[in-house]
Amino acid sequence: MISAWSILPLNSEITSTNPVVQAIVAGTAPQPALLAAARGLLPLAQNDLLEVLIALTTSADKEVATAANETLAGQTAEDLIMAAKDADTAPTVLTHLATRNGATRQLHEAAILNNKTPDDALATLAAATNDGSLLELIAVNQQRLVRSPAIIEAILANPAKTSEAERRANETRREFFEKERGARQIAQELRARGKTAAAEFFEAAELTSAAGELSVDDAWIIAQHIEVSDADLDDAWLPAERYEELIGETAEEIAANVQRIIESEQLETGGEVSAERVSLIRRIMLMNTRDRIKLAMKGDREARGILIRDANKLVATAVVKNPRITEHEVENIAAMRTVSDEVLRIIALNRAWARIYPVIHNLARNPRTPMPTVMNILPRIRTKDLQQLSLNRNVAEGVRRQAYRLAQTRSGS
Repeated sequence: MISAWSILPLNSEITSTNPVVQAIVAGTAPQPALLAAARGLLPLAQNDLLEVLIALTTSADKEVATAANETLAGQTAEDLIMAAKDADTAPTVLTHLATRNGATRQLHEAAILNNKTPDDALATLAAATNDGSLLELIAVNQQRLVRSPAIIEAILANPAKTSEAERRANETRREFFEKERGARQIAQELRARGKTAAAEFFEAAELTSAAGELSVDDAWIIAQHIEVSDADLDDAWLPAERYEELIGETAEEIAANVQRIIESEQLETGGEVSAERVSLIRRIMLMNTRDRIKLAMKGDREARGILIRDANKLVATAVVKNPRITEHEVENIAAMRTVSDEVLRIIALNRAWARIYPVIHNLARNPRTPMPTVMNILPRIRTKDLQQLSLNRNVAEGVRRQAYRLAQTRSGS
């Protein structure tokens, strides 16, 4: 009786290098040799004997098949456990041992722990066993579960599963299949809407961080803020030696960054930040640094407005590398008191932006602009603005003095 256990198709691949075994398994040996092998009368090594016996249990010759089943049933528990532990045991043998009726827990455990045991055999074992501890042992091997989702489903469908086996199987399914499937579906939906840039971003983004992870809904919302395709990106400005700045962030660092951005927006706008805006800020900050850089370079105006205030200089710098950024945005960034000094320096070095007077005027008045940058800008500032700058107590003393000198020189005083 086979009861609940299902017989898996045997692997036709012959593992043994013994020519006698190869002939028997291939079915080319004469009937007397097959019968002798089925009765265990041939001088074969234990692994070779098991490979032969298992092959012969499905023989069309009833006498051979019956003899092979009887000989196989007579094998000692010790010999079977040794075979189950041996990495050189044939896959067909390991499949038989993993799905063997009436096998001891030790035999099943040995088969589970053998990395050469075929995945479909363990899926069968996971579906049929009444031993919850064996299900836990199967669920521990996440690599195998990822390779064979059928094992996950078998564990979860088995009434004998323990809470630990269920937890591990669910975690693996959620992390490696539901998230991946959700990401694929979202990317396909975005492409169908003609939003190729958003689909590209979503397919490449890791969407996880050390402190938490984004739900599919979170990721979908972020994807709506992508407008630049990969073909339009130029990341040559990011040298390899700065990759160390892409390290992971703790939950505390992420929370601090969120609060910093919210307070910065309140300071710049003079009002409260909406609940929807706060929600988007939190979602974006859950992304890892590398993905935030990508979003800064590919995102729309709303995403840029958040990421320009990011505490990580690489992220904030990526915003001004976004090909869709407007002159008006640059003008506003040049006036920000909370933006990175590196961003202000890059704006000043951009020839196109440096020809826009409101931009250089804001840079000159911004106390965050590096002193050497301001000194290079002052000769292009209008006399009236120089006079006001010389009285501005928010800028450095050196800037005020130089502004005063230039204004005096121009007026002939």
